[in-house]
Amino acid sequence: MTALLAKSEIHNAFLEACRAELRAIKAGNVHVHAAGHDMEVAQFEAAADAAAPHISDDSLRVGQRIRLAVEASFAAAGCNTNLGIVLLCAPLAAAAEASAATVNLRTRLALILTTLDRRDAADVYAAIAHANPGGLGKVETEDVAAPPAVTLLQAMDLAKDRDRIANAYVTNYADIFDFALPCLAAARREERSEENAIASLHMSLLAEFPDSHIARKYGPHRAEEIRAAAAVIRPRVFPLTSRDARDRLLAFDASLKTERVNPGTTADFVVASLFTDTIISRGRHTAAA
Repeated sequence: MTALLAKSEIHNAFLEACRAELRAIKAGNVHVHAAGHDMEVAQFEAAADAAAPHISDDSLRVGQRIRLAVEASFAAAGCNTNLGIVLLCAPLAAAAEASAATVNLRTRLALILTTLDRRDAADVYAAIAHANPGGLGKVETEDVAAPPAVTLLQAMDLAKDRDRIANAYVTNYADIFDFALPCLAAARREERSEENAIASLHMSLLAEFPDSHIARKYGPHRAEEIRAAAAVIRPRVFPLTSRDARDRLLAFDASLKTERVNPGTTADFVVASLFTDTIISRGRHTAAA
C-alpha cells in the first residue's frame, strides 16, 4: 500500500486548510473580516507558508516536523500564530504519507501516534518553549522547560485533562473524527458558501468544548462561560443566511476581542478538521483511481 497523498499534495492541503480558516468569521479569532489580539491575517498566512514544507516533509519524524514548522512560522510571523495547528496537523500528515495496509486515515493515525517516542517529545518540548504560548505557565510533571522523561504520547496523556490538543493525541483525534467532521458535513449542506460552513464548524466546536487557550490564560471557569455563551448564540446565527445573523456573529466576535479572549485552540481544530477532511476525500479518490 502506498501513501494516501504525495508530499506535494499534503503541502497544498495544509495551505488550503490554513487559508480557508482565515476566510471565515471565527468569533474571537483573527480572520479576513476582522483582525484582533494585535495580530493580522498576513501573519497567519506567512506562518502557514513557512510551516507547510516541514509539515509535509516525509523524511522527518513527527517531532521534527513540529519543531521545524514552529521555528519557521515564528520567524515568518514574528509571534506564535500556529503552534496548535502544527501540533495537530503534523501527525495527520505523517499518517497520510506513510505506507500502510489500509486507506483508513484514522487507523493510520493511530499507528503513527503509537510510534511517537522521547525524541519526538524533545522536539515538541522545544517547539512549545520556542512558541511560548499565552498562559503556558509551569507544571510539576513533564514541564517543557526540562528534558522529557517519557514518550510524546505519554506526555500528552499527562496533559489531556487540561488541553484539548493533548487529549486529541490520546483519543486518536476523537474531537475531529467523531464531532468536527460530521458538523462540517452538516454545515456544508445547510450553508450557502464554504466560508459560512467553516464559521458554523467553528461555532459548533466553541459551543461544545471549553477552549484550552482561554482556560490557560483566564482559568477553566472563564473557558466554560465562553462555551456556554457560544452555545446560546450559535442557533441564533446559523444558518448564516441573513444580514442580521451575520451582524450578530460579528458582534460576538468583536465582544470577545474587546475582552482579549482568543479561542485559539478552537481555531486550531478548525484547520486540522479541514486538513483531515481533504486528506480523506482526496485519499479516497487516489485509492479508487
